[in-house]
Amino acid sequence: MDSYGSSSTSNNRVRVLESCLRDILVEIKPSESDRVERLNEINQLKDCLRGLVPFGGDVPLVKPFGSFVSNLYTKWGDIDVSVQIDDHDVKRICLWQIKFELQRTRTNAVVNGRITGQWLEGDWDDTIGLARSVEYIPNARVPLLKYVSRQHNISFDVSINNHLGVMKSNFLKWLSEIDDRFRDMVLVLKEWAKAQDINDPKSGSLSSYALCLLVIFHFQTCEPPIFPPLRAIINEERISNRGWSSFSGSHFEDVCSANIQRFTSSRLRNQSSLAQLLLSFFDKFSDIRTFGSDYSISTYEGRQISRRFYWSPPLIIEDPFERMENAARTVRWVELPKISNAFQNAHNKLSSGSVLSDRNSLLSLLTRPFLASKFREQQLSANYNRRSQYLDIGVIEQQFENAVRLDRV
Repeated sequence: MDSYGSSSTSNNRVRVLESCLRDILVEIKPSESDRVERLNEINQLKDCLRGLVPFGGDVPLVKPFGSFVSNLYTKWGDIDVSVQIDDHDVKRICLWQIKFELQRTRTNAVVNGRITGQWLEGDWDDTIGLARSVEYIPNARVPLLKYVSRQHNISFDVSINNHLGVMKSNFLKWLSEIDDRFRDMVLVLKEWAKAQDINDPKSGSLSSYALCLLVIFHFQTCEPPIFPPLRAIINEERISNRGWSSFSGSHFEDVCSANIQRFTSSRLRNQSSLAQLLLSFFDKFSDIRTFGSDYSISTYEGRQISRRFYWSPPLIIEDPFERMENAARTVRWVELPKISNAFQNAHNKLSSGSVLSDRNSLLSLLTRPFLASKFREQQLSANYNRRSQYLDIGVIEQQFENAVRLDRV
């Protein structure tokens, strides 16, 4: 696989694309109020869990993770939380207890600006509690409790003692702080993948984590590289010897921070624009189906690795934290053609000068229909206001000319 730089892509060619990407990011990035809503929902969950037996009335340790912590979430993003419990024997019982508590009826009061709850003894109603659409999934790789909060309609995934999920999320956050383009690329590609219906692991397509790893790999194989191989940041040997549950999060942060500082102080700055990086991304993965049959993607090594067994999964993206795990394990053979076609179609369209110069074509490719429609309406409104402004200027000029004519008379 070749490395890609910015020299082959002219600024004029990507000017419209760059403008579209900026507009898309403005629309999909969460606001401060979106962040505050999520924090309030997490606090409500803590209040809800306070009365459960494992916590004995104390405020439970609820750790958010996932895209919310890594700051790779959109305004529609869900929230992953890990409830930390010492006694491993109560994991499943606790998820059942949480499910029950979330569905109990309660009255809300606001005290000192904070929502508090009072439970109605003996009352339980699936349509009135703190959450709706509550679903317990015990057979998932990590047992989950899923629900949607009633107050802000935010989806939650609750797990128990998900130390590794917390570590991964923090690590992705630190990576995003190396270069702002990483976050922007991930958000743009998430929206594109949703528009192409290939960002649904339940249906056999790519998870958001797998998409993040593809972006990391792309940034590692640009010229000059934006990210190093992750082995230059992660001290895998010390982690694997001790296990994630006992590994000190603060020590891990210290190690990663020092290694990141070492890389950023000596690297050459990659000058590619976001649009140029997106074009080279789809160029690189345009034939992801064939590529996936020959190679696995290793962000830990920062390179592709030849596959030894062709009967293995359709796509292998090595998890840098669990190198024997496939972050693309959700991808099914039956969905691979759809994924491959989406990448190939994006590459073909973005290689077309007529598409690159057409804002509406770009928005239709990169965003879901409701967003593309919203952008078109905004453009129509802007055009109308511009025409109205020109008409107003014309009227003023005519009035001025008439006044001058009268003065001369």
